[in-house]
Amino acid sequence: MEDFDFVIIGAGPAGEAAAHEARSRGASVAIIDRLWFGGSCPHIGCLPSKSLLHGADEHAANPAAYSWERASKARDFMVNRPADAEEPDDSSHARISGRGHVEIRHDAKVHEIHAREIMVAVGSTSKIPPLPGLDGVRMWTNRQATLARELPKSLVVLGGGPTGCELSQVYVRFGVPVTIVQSGDRLMPTEHPRNSEAVAQLLRRDGVDVRLGVRATGARAGAGTDGADVIDLDDGSAAEGHAILLAVGRSFPLDDLGLEHYGIDTSERVAIPRDGRLRIGDGLWAIGDPAGPELHTHQAHYQGELAVRMALGLDVHPDYRALPRATYTDPEAASVGLTLDQARAAGIDAVEYVAEFATSSRGYALEEKIGHVTLTFDRKTREMVGAAIAAPDASAAIHECVLAIRARVPVEVLADTIHAFPSTSRILNGLFADAVKDLVPG
Repeated sequence: MEDFDFVIIGAGPAGEAAAHEARSRGASVAIIDRLWFGGSCPHIGCLPSKSLLHGADEHAANPAAYSWERASKARDFMVNRPADAEEPDDSSHARISGRGHVEIRHDAKVHEIHAREIMVAVGSTSKIPPLPGLDGVRMWTNRQATLARELPKSLVVLGGGPTGCELSQVYVRFGVPVTIVQSGDRLMPTEHPRNSEAVAQLLRRDGVDVRLGVRATGARAGAGTDGADVIDLDDGSAAEGHAILLAVGRSFPLDDLGLEHYGIDTSERVAIPRDGRLRIGDGLWAIGDPAGPELHTHQAHYQGELAVRMALGLDVHPDYRALPRATYTDPEAASVGLTLDQARAAGIDAVEYVAEFATSSRGYALEEKIGHVTLTFDRKTREMVGAAIAAPDASAAIHECVLAIRARVPVEVLADTIHAFPSTSRILNGLFADAVKDLVPG
């Protein structure tokens, strides 16, 4: 039996990062994936969706110069997808057959290997809600939505998280009538409320029919206008689409991995506590989506590298205080850390500073009517504990705040740092100055 220091089940961002980290430290590694080496991110997630968002932006600016066909071909190039292929396939299957033992099936062969440490990095899949009639409609997940080569006549998006919002903007900008249905009272409910409001404004500006506070109760295949499928809603209304995109959450494929050999019952509602602890058993680790606390490619990379270091005995542990979030709509929305309410609920004497992007020099220059910059500070320590930005370059600008929280930078240092004018970061500088006046004695 072959023996490895690390056997990694799942070759997405977490598994890939763990494999590289382990090999760089001289450890032996075996890595297996059920479908794609690279995981969902480069094939049906982060990269193809951002390619399509770029195409939608170009099309909105000049429809004649940038067609859906061009956007579709650019997306296929991004995911290395030949014109005659639906998707790549690198599949093999791994299952834990005992403590420290992994059974692998591929190419009609079965063999077993031994591992000092096993890492579960299986990612997540789109959650399919138990909605009556759903199995009869033209159902999409993010896989179909990011790989589509033809535009649907209309689209209903169930779920108002980042995936639902980004793909709504892609399709509406290519002329597809889009309705997004969100059961809660705001889009992106785990985001900062001002980011949620900004994204709702920009989607409505683009023509998306945003329905908040309504829940789907059933589906009727082909019962709508021009043969559209119908989603019935609990307020008595309905939404019609020739494709129904499910973006209501993610499931974690843990049931058939053999985790029972480590005393983990996957029949329970929460098989693994999604608190980001990484080590879930003696010689067993969870990294990436199944580990929590959130769902991000950059979190998966971080956890993969960190778990290897922990397994090799280094004195390190996860720190999620400065975990950035980014939604790549136009304009973008990004955040890190705590909101004002979250900080106060955690016992922090917190204060918030807000600037409207539209009335900033940068906002005037871009003629942008939507957006904000919001910072939350701890009065006692004079350190930033949270930030949110809705602006065209929010995903880049937020990283000054990420570093400030991670390094516990005092507000005096932030305010005394030179920021280029008229960048979005210059807006941060103005808020830092306000915070210094308020928080620093004398």
